[in-house]
Amino acid sequence: MAIHEHFNGCNKMKNWWEHRDPTPQQPKVAWRAVAYYRHSAQDRQENSIAIQQDQVRPWAESRGGEIIHEFMDPGKSGLTAEGRPSFQDMMENWVKKRTDFKYILCLDVSRWGRFQDLDLSAQYSAECRKYGKEVIYTKLGMPREDDPLYPVYIQFERLRAAEYSRELSDKVFRGCVKIAQQGYWAGGKPRYGFRRLLLNEARQPVQILQPGERKSIQNQRVTLAPGDEREVAVVRRLFHEFAEGGRHEHAIAEGLNHDGIPSPGGGAWDAAKVRDILTDERYAGTMVYNRTTQKLKTPTRRNPKDQWIRTPESFEPLIDPRIFAETQRIFAERARFYTPEYMLEKLNSLFKMHGVVRSSLVRSATDMPSPSTFLKHFGSMDAAFQQLFHEVRTAAGSQVSEHIEALVNQVVVYEDFLVIDEKLTVLVQPSVPMPYGFAHYWFFRPDRREVIDITLGVPLSEGAQPRILGYLALPRLLVPDHWIRLFSTSNSRLEMYGHNGLDILGQLLS
Repeated sequence: MAIHEHFNGCNKMKNWWEHRDPTPQQPKVAWRAVAYYRHSAQDRQENSIAIQQDQVRPWAESRGGEIIHEFMDPGKSGLTAEGRPSFQDMMENWVKKRTDFKYILCLDVSRWGRFQDLDLSAQYSAECRKYGKEVIYTKLGMPREDDPLYPVYIQFERLRAAEYSRELSDKVFRGCVKIAQQGYWAGGKPRYGFRRLLLNEARQPVQILQPGERKSIQNQRVTLAPGDEREVAVVRRLFHEFAEGGRHEHAIAEGLNHDGIPSPGGGAWDAAKVRDILTDERYAGTMVYNRTTQKLKTPTRRNPKDQWIRTPESFEPLIDPRIFAETQRIFAERARFYTPEYMLEKLNSLFKMHGVVRSSLVRSATDMPSPSTFLKHFGSMDAAFQQLFHEVRTAAGSQVSEHIEALVNQVVVYEDFLVIDEKLTVLVQPSVPMPYGFAHYWFFRPDRREVIDITLGVPLSEGAQPRILGYLALPRLLVPDHWIRLFSTSNSRLEMYGHNGLDILGQLLS
């Protein structure tokens, strides 16, 4: 009976080949991590997101790790953290806020970023450590606590990643320069009134490229061709009204706005937008490259004209080159009108004619810049008047410096001021008298630089060889005025600041 029951019990059991464990044992997870993958257009196929995953995932699994989330920034530059939404999400919402993982896995340092500022790359890694996370570059492996050289390896890799971007940027730039020198379009959005024309290997037209389209064959080239007929008509209208009609940019802009014609950006026209087109050589058929620089995510800046790459007669012009040349001649003549030399020349002629300088006289003269222009270039009409007597004032300044040297132990000329006995800094500022009705006044501008202790005003007499009439000691900390007009009747200022000699300097040094 017992034997029978035993066999009956055995029959209820499955055969050994049918045995299945209903709860299979899961592999033990030693640590958890998130993974970050980045791929930019310049990196080509070898560093695609999928290939990075194929390397990082097995690396983590073979070491007992579990990747709980993956962050991907396809087609994103690694020069900065800006513009990488997944990287920002990982830092803000995972690294700083979650505690269920320990590592951030990255294939190599370049995938983390090609920061040109190496400290910035290290800063993001340090921020991860601050929140208890460690960035692991799987190609370098897990860092050993007893390896003092690991930080050196990382810094070297950061340098290599940054240098790669610099070298690539330089190669791209030199390639674009070569293309521009050959008269072809080096890239970017075409100017208002133009469109991009694709040329084949034999430099024959293939098709017009639409916005966003690019050439697909390396040996193909792109040039410029006349674009929308309405835009071409607007460009020609601008040049005609300016060069042949004598209209100012402001008037041209007002006319375009009155006719309901949108500007290149879609908004209203203004003088600056008109001038931008009127001064662009590309409308005369000249290919121009390197007008601006914007490398490695740095701010865009304008380059000096001597750095521009120009190739005349590169494509069909929208404007007759003779009309363009006349336009530039007008701008050049106008620019000369606003040079300091020309402005002082006209102001001197006005002074010799009237014996006085007034804003009303300047305003009424047809061949002179406006008083506001003098204000912009010289600070005031008074300051411009003083510039007419540069040689007289320079000679007087040298004479005062000699007087000071005779009174003190040491005088050192530093930039435009004097350092006296290594204790006091003095800016010598001679002033010629400026006619004012039947009287005169002397104009002074106390220097506000912190390095200047005293502005020493030196009123001069009239005449070809003026005399020094006295001194006005204007301490920077005690004179709040930005400029001073000293009349012979200014008793309060004379009593406060006026001196017959230079004894005041000796008193200050004692």
